Amino acid sequence: MQPAPKITRRKLSDEVFDRLYEMIEAGQYKPGDTLPSERELMDSYGVGRPAIREAMQTLERIGLVEINHGQRPKVLQPTAVGLMSQIDLTARHMLASSPQSLEQLKEARTFFELGMEEKATGQASAEDIAHLRELLEKQRGHLNGDAQAFIEVDMAFHTAIAGITRNPIFMATSQAMLGWLARFHASLLHWEGNEDITLLEHAKIIDCIEQGNKEAAVEEMRKHLERARLLYCLNG
Repeated sequence: MQPAPKITRRKLSDEVFDRLYEMIEAGQYKPGDTLPSERELMDSYGVGRPAIREAMQTLERIGLVEINHGQRPKVLQPTAVGLMSQIDLTARHMLASSPQSLEQLKEARTFFELGMEEKATGQASAEDIAHLRELLEKQRGHLNGDAQAFIEVDMAFHTAIAGITRNPIFMATSQAMLGWLARFHASLLHWEGNEDITLLEHAKIIDCIEQGNKEAAVEEMRKHLERARLLYCLNG
């Protein structure tokens, strides 16, 4: 007979968390609603203040509620940016401790950006194109200056393409990926001595998006990202 798994006692705060989470998920508490006070929850669940506070801290940590001193916790509207922020520190730790994870991130970024480029090309407005050209000129202004500023505008350029899709998940994912790359391998975003190439390729990408040529836009983005990977390998 196989030994039965041991029964483990759960912390009271975990039980409180589960109940509150289920009520939020079921819509009993909607975004903008306030949760009951600590005293009300203590009386309702028959537990002490520490269990209530720990459960609330967990809800805050995963982005479900906002806690301000002297006020009842308020249920937040979930967002894609909030979701990505929840995994940011864990992702940084993973990337810092695993070279393989960095390679996988670079591969994922290429796959993601090519699909995003295709979608953006099919729905870019004149205002979108104008914004991309403004970013290109802004980046050109940092050509022989601040490398960090050059990187920041480069990130803004790629995030702006994500914004053209009107998909907040694309935007949040793009910002997160670029942020991680900038933190661990800025050389993938700023190729010292090759800034002119970056600007030229960005200009070609804009032209393809403006023309609505999806195939050409994807190909220009692919070459742009591949060049970054090759230069990184040569300089790494």
